[in-house]
Amino acid sequence: MRCWLKIEEMALEELMQRLNAVSQCADEIMHQDIIPLYAADIQDQLKKQFAYLSGGRGGDGCPVITFPDYPAFSEIPEKEFQNVLTYLTSIPSLRDAGIGFILVIDRRQDKWTSVKASILRITASFPGNLQLVLVLRPTGFFHRALSDIAFKFNKDEFKMKVPIIMLGSVSELQSYIDKTQLTEDLGGTLDYCHNRWLSRRTAIEGFAQKVKQTAQILQSFGTELAETELPNDVQSTSSLLATHTEKKDKMKEDIRLAVEQGADILGSITKPVTENPEYKLNQDQLDNQTTVERLLAQLHETETAFDEFWIKHQQKLEQCLRLRNFEQNFREVKAALDTVSERLSAFIDVGNSCSHVEHILKDLASYEEKSCETVAKARMLASEADAFIQSNHYAVDSIIPKCSELHQLCDAFTTEIERRRNLLNKSLELHGLLEKSMKWCDEGIYLLASQPVDKCQSQDGAESALQEIEKFLDTGASNKIKELNKIYREYAHVLNEDLKEHVQKVFQKQESMEEMFQKRQVSLKKLAAKQTRPVQPVAPRPEAFVKSPCTSPGLQREYVSNSESSALRRVNYRRGKNEMTELHQSRGGSTMDDEENLAVLRQHVMNELIETERAYVEELLCVLEGYAAEMDNPLMAHLISPELQNKKDILFGNMEEIYHFHNRIFLRELENYVEYPELVGRCFLDQMEDFQIYEKYCQNKPRSESLWRQFSDSVFFQECQRKLDHKLSLDSYLLKPVQRITKYQLLLKEMLKYSKNCEGAEDLQEALTSILGILKAVNDSMHQIAITGYDGNLNELGKLLMQGSFNVWTDHKKGHSKVKDLARFKPMQRHLFLHEKAVLFCKKREENGEGYEKAPSYSYKHSLNMAAVGITENVKGDAKKFEIWYNAREEVYIIQAPTPEVKATWVNEIRKVLTSQLQACREASQHRTLEQTQSLPLPASSCTSPSRNHIRNTKKMEERKADLASLESFGTTVAPKYPEKGKGWAKTSHSLDASEENDGWSSAEDPLNSSDAEEEGGGGEGEMKLTPGKYTVVTDYEKGVSEEFTVKSGDLVQLIREGEDGLWYVKNLSTCREGWIPANNLLMLIGNSKSAQSLSSSESGTASSTLSTSSSCSDSCNASSTSFSDIKG
Repeated sequence: MRCWLKIEEMALEELMQRLNAVSQCADEIMHQDIIPLYAADIQDQLKKQFAYLSGGRGGDGCPVITFPDYPAFSEIPEKEFQNVLTYLTSIPSLRDAGIGFILVIDRRQDKWTSVKASILRITASFPGNLQLVLVLRPTGFFHRALSDIAFKFNKDEFKMKVPIIMLGSVSELQSYIDKTQLTEDLGGTLDYCHNRWLSRRTAIEGFAQKVKQTAQILQSFGTELAETELPNDVQSTSSLLATHTEKKDKMKEDIRLAVEQGADILGSITKPVTENPEYKLNQDQLDNQTTVERLLAQLHETETAFDEFWIKHQQKLEQCLRLRNFEQNFREVKAALDTVSERLSAFIDVGNSCSHVEHILKDLASYEEKSCETVAKARMLASEADAFIQSNHYAVDSIIPKCSELHQLCDAFTTEIERRRNLLNKSLELHGLLEKSMKWCDEGIYLLASQPVDKCQSQDGAESALQEIEKFLDTGASNKIKELNKIYREYAHVLNEDLKEHVQKVFQKQESMEEMFQKRQVSLKKLAAKQTRPVQPVAPRPEAFVKSPCTSPGLQREYVSNSESSALRRVNYRRGKNEMTELHQSRGGSTMDDEENLAVLRQHVMNELIETERAYVEELLCVLEGYAAEMDNPLMAHLISPELQNKKDILFGNMEEIYHFHNRIFLRELENYVEYPELVGRCFLDQMEDFQIYEKYCQNKPRSESLWRQFSDSVFFQECQRKLDHKLSLDSYLLKPVQRITKYQLLLKEMLKYSKNCEGAEDLQEALTSILGILKAVNDSMHQIAITGYDGNLNELGKLLMQGSFNVWTDHKKGHSKVKDLARFKPMQRHLFLHEKAVLFCKKREENGEGYEKAPSYSYKHSLNMAAVGITENVKGDAKKFEIWYNAREEVYIIQAPTPEVKATWVNEIRKVLTSQLQACREASQHRTLEQTQSLPLPASSCTSPSRNHIRNTKKMEERKADLASLESFGTTVAPKYPEKGKGWAKTSHSLDASEENDGWSSAEDPLNSSDAEEEGGGGEGEMKLTPGKYTVVTDYEKGVSEEFTVKSGDLVQLIREGEDGLWYVKNLSTCREGWIPANNLLMLIGNSKSAQSLSSSESGTASSTLSTSSSCSDSCNASSTSFSDIKG
């Protein structure tokens, strides 16, 4: 920088010197340094022409000044006279002027007195050297004679240093001065025009002034340029460069015009020669030519000096501009490098599976590709800085540190991203080993579970199974983890706490699996060598082997002996309590392998649940980062059409909320149950409230799909799909949440199937029911949001319980008879929505379109308040019809369901609503009654005193409960046994559109407001049949087959399976004890207790026994002087 400033100072100094020289030279050329007088200043005086410099020369080259005949010569002011003589004597060159001037005074037409005065005045005031004075005396005889006489007598008055010669004629004059050097008025041939001479002298002097002014202006401009302080930003520097360039161009234009001016003057001087080559320029013309040429040379010198200075100054400004651009780009690139480095530091996750690591690697590669542009800009900027340094930039001291920093940042980013990649590749390698080991373990467990127990009893079967195990174990060399410490050492940089824990779990699983194989090998080796052992002297009865299949070799001998003794004592189980216990133990031993197989299957389901959950989370993250985030990326904005902008929330809904729930909560909770798959139902129940977010996503799905169909061909989506390397388009991934929520119920069913007798079976059943409830709620809400025309708030109607399409007939008491007849025979197509507080009648309207756009809408027609609704179960002539009547049958709606099953489901749901309303009504009534009279007994009312018909109906319903308890457990679909003419209520199933298969939905089984109940005849009491399930004990029992097994009144027991000779294997859920109880004792113990698996409402049953038939809830409440409408709020 200092060097450059010194160079600049030297350049300015050189420019100043050269321009000063030009100014001085211009003055010297024009003799302004001696006599600073210009023709333009005395132009009016010169125009009088009382003296002129014709350009003629004497014999020795003396300049000739002619004083023509001027009558008013004596009247010329002295100042003017002096100016003209001074100016004329300054025109010739110093050499010619030094020789001396020849004065030619023409007084041929004047008087002697005037001649005398003129000579005296001229000789007295002449400023230059005089060599000779030639006077043409008057031509008149008298004046001529007088002049001769007077000159002789007055000769002393004309004493001068040079001689004065009186000439009588022009011919005498020509003897002193050549004819060619005299003008035409003096008889010569010299071409002279005073106006032309004056104009040329003015032009030459003006040009000389122009040259001098140009040099001075350039001096000032150069000083201004040199003293200008350089700006610190790009815009100001660029503006300064433009301003200086503009001024320079103006200077150059002025110089160009001055050169043209000089060329024009020079052309006018040489024009006669150009026109006539034989023409000879006089000395004054030659002097003028020389003067102009010298001035032009000085002008060129001025331009050259300025150009050289400007080049250096321009170079300085351009270097300054490049420096400011470099500094600005450096700040931007450094900020960008800091950003990419900061984002790169976020790639700290080493993944939790191979697919996860591959996804991170893909993200890293994508990020590296995006960052390449930034790194390339940084390296290009560093190369630019290197070029500045090589070209000796004036600010090289400032550039070198920045250049080094750029190289360092680029190298650091490249090194770090390579380190991250190597780390992830190492993590991928480790996860590959872990997954290979886990897969090997799963295959081994599956192999153990798939080996048939019966075939292993023979020597050949045992040997074959043993060979299978040994063959499988041979594959462990390339699949299993051999040394845990070696893994820790080799992957030390990758292992974090979670991954280290995962490695330990996999290794423990591998060891456990190998231990299982070792035990199985020992057992199989014993079985293979069994035939070589000596035969027992006392063999068991063959029946024992036939009735009791062999399980594991380790338990066989104990089982045989026990089975023999138990078979002998099995004739009468009352002989000893211990006999049944021993029999149970022997039978329990036969199921150990089955339990092991079920455990393997449960683990398979759990593995599938967790692996698919991880894949689901990764797919959601991929969509959110690869599509949703890119919609906010400024670099991708040009690919998004204006109609698609700001519609990310419509397209993706609350997918981000779903992702955070699964990634942060649900997946981690699932992983905690990986070793206890049968308890995973609790995980679902704990998070069941959070699953409600899927309802919002599904409700938005129609809008999302409609938007996708409009812009599916967008270049933006194609580019995102290309970057993600997805084979499927975005709409396939937007469907993932809908598919996932329906997948859970399938996995839960599968888990429940293999966990019937496990500790968590109840939680699994409850979780399955809850998931199906969510699916139903999602499905119902999809229909509910399509309702149009309803003025109120649907949320005020309570929870949506059911929805479906029906044929509806109306029969109103107040209607016209023709209208009633028409309504009776012509059904209306209506879609009903059953809420807790009302039932809505809507008309279904199909919409045109595809996919979700084809979803129907529902036009609201009318609604019924559930507080005033009653139902009739059966309508004569059609098993699919039932009645909903309003305000004591003032309005009757005959509803025809698609199937009897759908009808039964709807009737049950309506009965549940009415039962809950009646219960609330009764509780409110009882509360008021207790407040009024606490000491008096309560009076009987119709709501609490059942009639004979009610008693009979209740008794018949209890008799039929045992038949209905045979339904399959865990949500399987059951076709109901529809009763005849109101004889009970069958358990039904409900079809759910969102589910991939039908699941059971049961309700209370007691009649409510059924007009058919009054027509029901008496029936015989059927014998109760026991079925597996949960029951409540109504009396104590301490006489079980096992002394340790007792039950007390109120205990909840589970009937597991029916044994031989009328025995049932029962588990007391209150004490977790198990034992065998005779069936007749069991019937006495549970009485009319209802199986918990029927999922009925005991409250509903209780309420139903107190209701009068053929009446609505409101009617029943009126009997006790309590209106339900008073308490419905």
